Amino acid sequence: MFTHIRTSKENRDVVAQLTRKLNLGTENIISRIALTYSLSLDRKMDITNIQNSSGKEYSSKVLFGEYMDYYAGMVALHYNLHISDKDLAKYVKMHIDDGLELLNEEVNSKSNLDGFDFLSSKIENNLKNF
Repeated sequence: MFTHIRTSKENRDVVAQLTRKLNLGTENIISRIALTYSLSLDRKMDITNIQNSSGKEYSSKVLFGEYMDYYAGMVALHYNLHISDKDLAKYVKMHIDDGLELLNEEVNSKSNLDGFDFLSSKIENNLKNF
């Protein structure tokens, strides 16, 4: 499995801004939310369109903590890959970048939004669709 993930250069500042604005914890928490948000939209990334890797670097231990297998498993299932596939880290990186961009657009389009309200609305909407 992979040992680290690096976001795009553009998302280095985005993750810091989202961390401050949403106040949900550290940058790795926001990156986890971004990954799962992108996956929840059932988006399939084209590995040939991967962005640069000049941004924030996370070790897999810091990024996912003790839940590494769960996050990697979600991505592997999404792409029908084996957990040891050499491209798994690229897909994780792409979904983190995608999720950060989507979250940034959405958060910036709403004023006076706090992290708890944002997450609550996302959970509520997805439960309705379930």
